Amino acid sequence: MTASSEILLILDFGSQVTQLIARRVRESGVYCEVVPFNKADEAISRLNPKAIILSGGPASVTKIGTPRAPDSVFKLGVPVLGICYGEQTMVAQLGGKVESSDHREFGRAQITIADDTPLFQGLWHKGGTDEVWMSHGDRVISLPEGFRVIATSESAPFAAIADDKRKFYGVQFHPEVVHTPNGAKLLRNFTHKVANLSGDWTMAAFRAQEIARIRKQVGKGKVICGLSGGVDSSVAAVLIHEAIGDQLTCVFVDTGMMRAGEAEEVVTLFRGHYNMPLIHNDARELFLGKLTGVADPEHKRKIIGATFIDVFEAEAKKIGGAEFLAQGTLYPDVIESVSFAGGPSVTIKSHHNVGGLPARMNMKLVEPLRELFKDEVRALGRELGMPASLIGRHPFPGPGLAIRIPGEITSEKLDLLRKADTIYLDEIRKAGLYDVIWQAFAVLLPVRTVGVMGDERSYDYALALRAVTSTDGMTADYYPFEHSFLGRVANRIINEVRGINRVTYDITSKPPGTIEWE
Repeated sequence: MTASSEILLILDFGSQVTQLIARRVRESGVYCEVVPFNKADEAISRLNPKAIILSGGPASVTKIGTPRAPDSVFKLGVPVLGICYGEQTMVAQLGGKVESSDHREFGRAQITIADDTPLFQGLWHKGGTDEVWMSHGDRVISLPEGFRVIATSESAPFAAIADDKRKFYGVQFHPEVVHTPNGAKLLRNFTHKVANLSGDWTMAAFRAQEIARIRKQVGKGKVICGLSGGVDSSVAAVLIHEAIGDQLTCVFVDTGMMRAGEAEEVVTLFRGHYNMPLIHNDARELFLGKLTGVADPEHKRKIIGATFIDVFEAEAKKIGGAEFLAQGTLYPDVIESVSFAGGPSVTIKSHHNVGGLPARMNMKLVEPLRELFKDEVRALGRELGMPASLIGRHPFPGPGLAIRIPGEITSEKLDLLRKADTIYLDEIRKAGLYDVIWQAFAVLLPVRTVGVMGDERSYDYALALRAVTSTDGMTADYYPFEHSFLGRVANRIINEVRGINRVTYDITSKPPGTIEWE
């Protein structure tokens, strides 16, 4: 379901950054969907795409049995862009040749523009150079009939190719990643200049369409929504409530692992401001009791997940008569659930989730956000008029503070961490940095240190601060705070939070993958 008749289809060959292609395309106002390469024929029949992008992937075109695009892709008469592996399989399938190479390219590389093309319009001209991000071992060595070279690099004589008549293009580099500075513009050229798509997909149109869909799906039935207070479940709840009103009942399970004041904020906002039917189950003592003596982080997650399910299911039974369960499923979850060959992220991300609900609940799902990425969910929240403080909130995993206290969880540790975390975020907001930083949080370390405070020797906890920047959620780098800022935060925490006598700042970066504290 989309609010536009113009759909672009992305065929996934297993790249860990395929989602970024979809994000860049949608940022230009074009609706797109990602499907595994081996489900392309069904998707083409269902969606009637106006253009197709072939993603990268870890396989080698030179090997027998590796992924290929269905022949229908090249007979459909629509523009096709192959990226990395996508370029290579396009070349091989259309009569060119690809070989393994000892001259691999991984990381930043310089391309030289060999010829002008609509794909490069407004970006590069013949003879120019620019930086791109490469990640390939194989390389194209001869082109199919009708293609020409439009860019080269030191190790890739066919770094970009074009068949302007059929509107088939290939690039050996990755335009979807931020490390290719002009990559998003190149993708926009493909969608708007080559495929002539209008880019008319708007959040206002999506909102109206989704409200109509929810009403049609639910009819006069009852819906239960597990409200966590996070962005996803909150936006889903407000959208569904706008569609069906009091047919929706929200259940908020307070695990005791939330940040300071968040539980109260959830109840005040949804029960007071939005006047939604809301059940608030204060289960803090239950969760804390279940976690007593548990130090292993994965065990903590499983305990929290199982306990959450038990509490939620009990509340659902009390309501009675509900046929539908609302979930804040996002498009990355959908992509990962059907990833080619399992993909790099098909395994459930337990550090984000507290567990799915059991099949025995036997409810039909209402998932109004399943077509959206996180930034699009925030845009929908703004479209719905939700508070900026909630929509812009930093990501917070389901297990919450439980995974930000390595070792055993106690009430004392939770109190210390909440106080310190509140001071940290307060200073970040005062400095005008909250919206610049992707995620910031404090971690209560499982060590105690000796220190001298005033005339007394102390033996208290050490605290680590973390703040990362990210544009896509795939990679993260530490935020370079000024020393004066860190000094101010550390001074406040040590003075205001009795029980902490040392504060450190974590400056490690993370490669593609999770950016949560592990």
